[in-house]
Amino acid sequence: MSRLKVDNIEARSGNNISMDDPLALKSYSTTQRNALTSVAGDMIYNSTTSAPEFYDGTEWKVMKDYPALVVSYLIIGGGGGGGNSHGGGGGAGGYRNSYASETSGRNSSTETPLTLVRNTNYTTVIGSGGAILTSGVDTIFATVTSKGGSRGATTGGTDAESNKGSGGGADRNDTGGSAGTTGQGSDGGSGRNANLNAGGGGGAGAAGGSAGGSTGGNGGNGLSSSITGSAVTRAGGGSGGAWNDAGSTQGNGGSGGGGRSGTGPGTVNTGSGGGGNTNGNGVATAGGSGVVILRYPNDFTLSQSGLTLTTATVGDDKVSIITAGTGTVSFS
Repeated sequence: MSRLKVDNIEARSGNNISMDDPLALKSYSTTQRNALTSVAGDMIYNSTTSAPEFYDGTEWKVMKDYPALVVSYLIIGGGGGGGNSHGGGGGAGGYRNSYASETSGRNSSTETPLTLVRNTNYTTVIGSGGAILTSGVDTIFATVTSKGGSRGATTGGTDAESNKGSGGGADRNDTGGSAGTTGQGSDGGSGRNANLNAGGGGGAGAAGGSAGGSTGGNGGNGLSSSITGSAVTRAGGGSGGAWNDAGSTQGNGGSGGGGRSGTGPGTVNTGSGGGGNTNGNGVATAGGSGVVILRYPNDFTLSQSGLTLTTATVGDDKVSIITAGTGTVSFS
């Protein structure tokens, strides 16, 4: 039988009880707590969470003042694929950033972090990079959507798309390029009809380069963020294609992972655009997939369904990097 042992207890008027010393709850770690046979109303001090907890008959509830759940984000859409037939470079996916005072796409101001609610599911979609001649897919977290980047234009065929993250480069005839979206990405570069060289795809930080007399346009540069604790550049535009490597040289992919014909696609999880085709130097390349990066107070734990992610502690915060999938995120 359990016994209550006290040194001094005093009954007061009504139902009040006074003790000389503070009430000390029995201390258990989370592992020890989970091994208890508990009934509704049981209370302990959890040494793992550093907070009192009570059992409601179904689960343990933490009695703790949580800070506001303010979540900073970097959300990048999938990059667009490059164009064929001396085609334009693919545009980078939309780049939306609310961390510290860092820059968002098209060199716009930092966005406002999200104030979220505990134990609520938030829709999350990682946009895939576009295949050749295909625009990237939008990346979504909660109420924030970063648009996929535009495909690069191809000669006599497919134009770049409007209303995307960053614009796709124009083809060798200087037609079919597109503009980026304010707050998300930059414009695609111009082609050069006289030399049959194509424009570079727009990046998060700079427009795609215009084609020159002997080169395709360079992809626009991406932007750097330290939301993970280290500075990383992402969302570069894809290179513009050229007439022929023997007489003209294709452009270079933009910083942050922009792709290049015959060399490689846009880098995965950077939202970078793919390279446009260069005659004699292989096919165009695909865009890189997008990413969601979340930074939030260390007091919270992120749970997910249907997603691929990693979480690390950075100072007083946690940082979760979501790299694939369609699902939900919640915080407890």
